Amino acid sequence: MDRRLVRAARPGRFALALAVALGMAGGVATIMQWSAFARLVAGAFLDRQGLVELWPTFLLFLAAVALRAMLSWGREVAAQRGATRITAALRVALYGHLTRLGPVRLREERAGGLIAAATGGIERLDPYFARFLPQVVLSQIVPLLIAVAIVPRDWMSAVLLLSTAPVLPILMILVGSYSEERINAQWTALTRLKGAFLDAIQGLTTIRTLGIGAAGRERVARQSEVFRVRTIRALRYAFLSSFVLEFITSVAIALVAVTLGVRLISNGMAFEPAFLVLLLAPEFYRPLRDLGTHHHAGMEGKAAAEQIFAILDQPVPAQPAICPATLSPTVAPALTISDLRYRYRGAGQLALAGVDLTISPGERVAIVGASGAGKSTLVNLLLGFLTPDSGTIAADGRSIAELAEEVWRAQIAYVPQRPHLFAGSVLDNLRLARPNAPLAAVRQAAELAGAAAFIAALPLGYDTLLGEHGVRLSKGQAQRIAIARAFLKDAPILILDEPTAHLDPESESAVRVALEHLAVGRTVLLIAHRLATVGAADRIVVLAGGRVVEDGTHADLVALGGHYARLAGAAPSSLLPATPAAATPREVSLV
Repeated sequence: MDRRLVRAARPGRFALALAVALGMAGGVATIMQWSAFARLVAGAFLDRQGLVELWPTFLLFLAAVALRAMLSWGREVAAQRGATRITAALRVALYGHLTRLGPVRLREERAGGLIAAATGGIERLDPYFARFLPQVVLSQIVPLLIAVAIVPRDWMSAVLLLSTAPVLPILMILVGSYSEERINAQWTALTRLKGAFLDAIQGLTTIRTLGIGAAGRERVARQSEVFRVRTIRALRYAFLSSFVLEFITSVAIALVAVTLGVRLISNGMAFEPAFLVLLLAPEFYRPLRDLGTHHHAGMEGKAAAEQIFAILDQPVPAQPAICPATLSPTVAPALTISDLRYRYRGAGQLALAGVDLTISPGERVAIVGASGAGKSTLVNLLLGFLTPDSGTIAADGRSIAELAEEVWRAQIAYVPQRPHLFAGSVLDNLRLARPNAPLAAVRQAAELAGAAAFIAALPLGYDTLLGEHGVRLSKGQAQRIAIARAFLKDAPILILDEPTAHLDPESESAVRVALEHLAVGRTVLLIAHRLATVGAADRIVVLAGGRVVEDGTHADLVALGGHYARLAGAAPSSLLPATPAAATPREVSLV
């Protein structure tokens, strides 16, 4: 047994313990059943007893049969309930760990592997906990109970049974060492198959437009064939191990039967104890045979658990002692970024190499720089998705690392380039920003975001289901839903990650107007990938090589002739502010 899986069974330990206890009671009922049956046969055929004499024994036999059936049913129910609780707790733990890892770390994982672990992987643990784990215990206890019951009747048969019993576990270990490798390979193939299928579904538009549907089908078919071959190999070992276990068990039972027959014929043993031992011999081996039957499911569970635990073992950012202080939910704090440094795992150089920046309450600051300058890293650090290697981000003098996560997140409204819409209603997606918001507040936020008109035109208005990724909405409409969320959250700090970058001119104009309303009275941090979006910023901060290399207004930075001037000079004219290079740009939208 895997110790980590045993520890993971804690949420259902009482149910599993009950299942084991019922299984042990079932073993006692089995002894009672066959003892009564042996007495009936001996009394009827050897002692010539009538129905009156045998009636109590017959009732005992029927009661034992009924009790055994009830205990077996109760054991299955208890084991299944325990397994359900364990897998539910694991699923919650996995989801919680993924959320703590954050979206940046999850980009390093294959989506197919995560889906396989969170769905099929956890489902494969169900038979491990419901059947294999209790059976491991019962396979050790029930045979001992039966052997103890046989000892007073025939100690030689008990010794014979106990001496042959270890052969089966040894055989399972030997076969398991070969089949475990095949099952791990099968699980790897399943993960790749799910990844290939997910890639094909997510990239369906690209596949259709490029006319490479046949290539996509071949890739999925190839992965399916690999999975089929590896599954057949794993099943071949499972069937072979089952056959060998059945054969060894049959030989052992036959050996006991032959020994009993010889002793019975030679008058070395009475009929009733010999018959009882013969009846109990298959029951002695049954728990071991059941363990062999569930051994394949156990190894599948272990293979799935390895991937689940690999995800759970990924370190999450350390949580320091939480400062009891809070921040005002309506007044923007002063932000101070001091010597901020961060390096991605496996990267050769720092993504941020000592950023120093101060942002006053209510200030509008645009962050610009070439690709790879560190803009997105800075946003992820501000949002708490990453933990800096060194340096601090402070709000009103308090490091955000010392604040409760919900306190700091309440300060920020974030509007990304590609907002995610969930497969719920419009109302559900809007209320993500404030789950208990009244409908009137939701409608007001939608009105301010310029989303009320198109929401009203939907078939069911705010109750319209958007489908996965909001397929019923255009990019501009999805962006206005994200802006409405920001209005509804009403946070004092607004982070904009070029929210108009992928919109058509009409949608861009509508979103710009909505964002201008949203920015009023808030501290705004704009991540600008296009220079046309920085005109209304109070300051422009230029990042290069993970450092702040320039800081000032558009006119000052152009006159400086440095990084910003080169970026402006290299940009297409359509992306530049509509002003002479050395002049102060006219008032344009912040975004």
